[in-house]
Amino acid sequence: MSETDRRTFLSAAAGGAAIAAMPLAIQRALALPARQAAGTIQDVKHVVILMQENRSFDHYFGTLRGVRGFGDRHPIPLVGGRDVWRQSDGQRELPPFHLDTSKTDALRVPGTPHSYADAQAAWGQGKIEEWPRFKTAYSMGYYRREDIPFQFALAEAFTICDAYHCSVTAGTDPNRIVFWSGSSADPVLRAKGVDCTDEHSEPDNWRCWVKGALPAPGYTYAGNSLKWDTIPDVLEKAGVAWRIYQDPNNNWTGAMHGGLAFESFRTCKPGSPLYEKGMSHWSLDQLARDVQEGTLPAVSWVLPSPPYSEHPSQSTPLQGAEFTAKVLDALTSNPEVWGRTVFFLTFDENDGQFDHLPPPAPPSFDAEGRLAGKSTLDLKGHYFSDPHRKHIDARDTQSGLVRPFGLGPRVPMYVVSPWSKGGWVNSQTFDHTSVGQFLEKRFGVTVPGVSPWHRAVCGDLTSAFDFEKPNDPVFPELPDVSGASAVVLQHIQRPRITPPETPQPVKAETGARPSRALPYILNVRAAAGAGEVKLEFRNDGRQGAVFHVYDRLHLDRIPRRYTVEAGKSLSDTWATSADGGRYDLMVLGHNGFRRDFAGVPGGGLEAEIRHRPQVREVELEIRNTSGQPLTAQVRHNAYGLEGGELKVRAHGRSTRRWSVAAAGDWYDVSVTSAGVTRRAAGRMETGADGVSDPAMGV
Repeated sequence: MSETDRRTFLSAAAGGAAIAAMPLAIQRALALPARQAAGTIQDVKHVVILMQENRSFDHYFGTLRGVRGFGDRHPIPLVGGRDVWRQSDGQRELPPFHLDTSKTDALRVPGTPHSYADAQAAWGQGKIEEWPRFKTAYSMGYYRREDIPFQFALAEAFTICDAYHCSVTAGTDPNRIVFWSGSSADPVLRAKGVDCTDEHSEPDNWRCWVKGALPAPGYTYAGNSLKWDTIPDVLEKAGVAWRIYQDPNNNWTGAMHGGLAFESFRTCKPGSPLYEKGMSHWSLDQLARDVQEGTLPAVSWVLPSPPYSEHPSQSTPLQGAEFTAKVLDALTSNPEVWGRTVFFLTFDENDGQFDHLPPPAPPSFDAEGRLAGKSTLDLKGHYFSDPHRKHIDARDTQSGLVRPFGLGPRVPMYVVSPWSKGGWVNSQTFDHTSVGQFLEKRFGVTVPGVSPWHRAVCGDLTSAFDFEKPNDPVFPELPDVSGASAVVLQHIQRPRITPPETPQPVKAETGARPSRALPYILNVRAAAGAGEVKLEFRNDGRQGAVFHVYDRLHLDRIPRRYTVEAGKSLSDTWATSADGGRYDLMVLGHNGFRRDFAGVPGGGLEAEIRHRPQVREVELEIRNTSGQPLTAQVRHNAYGLEGGELKVRAHGRSTRRWSVAAAGDWYDVSVTSAGVTRRAAGRMETGADGVSDPAMGV
């Protein structure tokens, strides 16, 4: 889009001002310093939380430089030699396509299916191969920087999380219930090892959709109430001040408020803390007054009305940007308050919008009821059971009636605060329970709904901050987004956006961005023997990890998944006899971690990568398990390094080391000999902040 076109597009909103005009709210947010005292999380006095509606990470940020979007070098493989970008609607391939807002009405893209049934089917228990078949062709659309400049600018100014997932592979209610309580299923039953059904959990939108109005005649609720404590209940019992800023009669008939599924909210009366803080009308104007007067609660939720929610077909990114700017205007109006505030902005779920990254999840059951994977922790009670097949698409035959709830696809998460400035990416795995875990960390409370699996795998968001040395502001060019509704009225007169007839090229912006240190130290070792190959999954890091294994000789099967808690390991085997001794396994982990193991009978090659963070080197050890000498070809697949040849004596071993400092501690190396291949890629964690993968998007 040309500069002239962009000025025309926003002329109604900006009153003729140039697109580069910077909103005062973000100027202040970048310029105002943190109010440091302890240099720890205890300096945070206010946490403000805004959850918008229905956008996936790839849909918004697939093209953003330095994040794991369309530049991902390790896409999952699909049947027929395809990869995850080449999705099928059942008739033809439909890769992601650009939602061009300069020529069409794509700013207000149509909504797509987003129930438990179609979400499970599109996910395919990790196969992710027929997304548009279940989500429609519009699900493959994405925006670029010129289409949603405010969203890109916010990511450039503060911190964007590119491994933040919605919690449930489903829609709004299930995810907002997790967001407000830490779980979408009864934690008491889970602790007893009982998998939930829809009687004690929320697979589809139901319980939060109310009728009536407050204060009179009052809400009428659907379904039985859920019994466990919400986060507001937990905060109230602990004496932590909180409030929900909302219009209770303009919150999408209750759907924005996950607390409405719970008995405590449903039975609270006027005058009670839950009613006055969580069911009453508290406007953005009141939020601004509370900030200016220094009475902002410790924890606040902000609920949008439908036109400002960013929900496809009902709202637009531009209207969402205007709402976000108003919240930032309020929060930054008092420098003393902003200097002690964290603002989390995320989305409840992805609508039907495509995201290519396989979500970390407990292992699935295949169609025959066999568990495809393992876990180092007991997963009894961590599944959703649908015994009457009420919530499953009839075409979805990948699994049976018992399925993992999530994690679901990635959604955007911006971390906006004086401690998260500078255009960072954080690639630690998070989900909606992570916000609750952050509140636990800061206020010393316990959210009982958060499951053991989520606590093991999903971080608490503290790694997104530098509380000791808040970084100086970096001023990007940010657009004025006032008057969004007027612009949208003009915009929707343009020709309707339609999916392309022929595939479009998909490319991400090139370049790296600063990246936070991560808690992952992962490795996978192989041992190929007669009739089987054995993999050992090891986690020497500080956070639990999920390994996804794609069998490239049998991509019709769902991938196996392995949850390995911090400091633990487990192993599993793959039979090779039916394939004549051949095997071809691709292992994916967190933040670009990859290991490949392919071979034929009689191969004597084994290889392993070891990290040497103290000297910023990686060591490759090649072992010869055969009785004959072998020659191995070493190839660096990225980062400008030269490969070579290594000779290894019978039953011997050889090593090669190289510096990864110039590549930001990233590596990608393959070793091949006599039909056997080993590949290792990832980032060596040094304990210090670094950069995103410099080879992404190249």
